[in-house]
Amino acid sequence: MVNAYFLDTSALVKRYVPEFGSNWIQSITVPVAGNFLAISRITWVEVCSAFSRRQREGSLSFDEVNQLMGDFLTDFDNQYEVLEVDRTLIETAGTLVMQNPLRAYHAVQLAAALRVQSTLVSFFVPDTQLVFVSADKRLLDIAHSEGLAIDNPKNYP
Repeated sequence: MVNAYFLDTSALVKRYVPEFGSNWIQSITVPVAGNFLAISRITWVEVCSAFSRRQREGSLSFDEVNQLMGDFLTDFDNQYEVLEVDRTLIETAGTLVMQNPLRAYHAVQLAAALRVQSTLVSFFVPDTQLVFVSADKRLLDIAHSEGLAIDNPKNYP
């Protein structure tokens, strides 16, 4: 059985930048693990932002950011199932922010994860459960209330 994960940006960045929880994220994202890894198209912008912020703050150098972006681009193109953002997904995200205290991009991430879960159940492997992975507790709580299995990389030192 394949494990299926939807990684929001707060979790995914830990694959590239050492932080609390990085070892666990790396263990589930390494290609030999054979896990199904889904992300939203907007994750590209959020990862760029996260790397750039770290460079501005001085924890990453220009060269390190360039290397990390190269690694991320390779994985983005070859390893992740990238969910496109379309009108229906945006409308779902809008509904989520009207019903829950979510930031806009968090709502898009959650709407994308809900679509992936629905697709997995409907078309592929009904017994496969998608695990929504985030380092944001409020987002995880809302994802859980929406019926997703959840996990937090902060639970893994």
